[in-house]
Amino acid sequence: EQHFAHHSALPSGDHFGDEGAANHSRFCTEYGKPGVEFFVFGKYAFDNSKPKPQVFPARQTYEASQAISRLHGLNNDAVVFAQQAPETIDAGVFHNDVIAVANAQVLFCHEQAFLNQPAVYAEIKAKFPQLEIIEVPANKVSVEDAVSTYLFNSQLISHPEKGMILIAPSECLANNAVNSYLQELVADTNAINDVQMFQVQQSMRNGGGPACLRQRIVLSASEQAAANQSVFMTEDRYTELCAWVNKHYRDHLTAQDLADPQLLLESRTALDELTTLLDLGAVYPFQI
Repeated sequence: EQHFAHHSALPSGDHFGDEGAANHSRFCTEYGKPGVEFFVFGKYAFDNSKPKPQVFPARQTYEASQAISRLHGLNNDAVVFAQQAPETIDAGVFHNDVIAVANAQVLFCHEQAFLNQPAVYAEIKAKFPQLEIIEVPANKVSVEDAVSTYLFNSQLISHPEKGMILIAPSECLANNAVNSYLQELVADTNAINDVQMFQVQQSMRNGGGPACLRQRIVLSASEQAAANQSVFMTEDRYTELCAWVNKHYRDHLTAQDLADPQLLLESRTALDELTTLLDLGAVYPFQI
């Protein structure tokens, strides 16, 4: 309790649709220091007069983002709420992390990421003057190419010697427009000094690029020591997790399998072993 607080989930349902870190970023000069929280939403749940997507559902609501900010006791002077461009959601951008990514003082985003984009920039800069915006023009990378390559569903990390590095999926290399832009990006003068591409096809086929392959929480030494040590990746933990996957994962799954009671039993057995492996205790209803 000295270091961490657990908050209850928001009420389930469309009005408080919340998909977490996929629609949240934080700007700061240094990790661990105060910064500005950036919440991105797709629609206003209680005001139908506001713009909203017409083809695909908006999976994050303004009301949910506000509730998260309020329940976490955030300072309104250090919070920015921005709406995704509805037409961009309808083009397949179901989360903000498919069209923008942030790290420290940098916002790397597409030209068509937000509704009233200049006003969004102005509000962030008013609350966080150190903001550096790297905006990708639509005439160089279309929204469609951004979605198909997951250019923005990348990890943007700070290297102690090399500045910022963009960790992107290899699909970016195969797309001429995106690859050309990334070459220009590295050659230009900005905070991103390098781009590293990795093959993450299995994750991509499941709807997630490099950004979905990390849980990013900055901890001090005392906070890390106070956390459950079993959840930190080590060589031994990696070996144990691989063995768990090989033991419990089916090598194929059909629609008919979903009606098989044995699949439910297998899944519960796997989760029971996983929570034991990670020393999580009883976290699923069937374990209580």
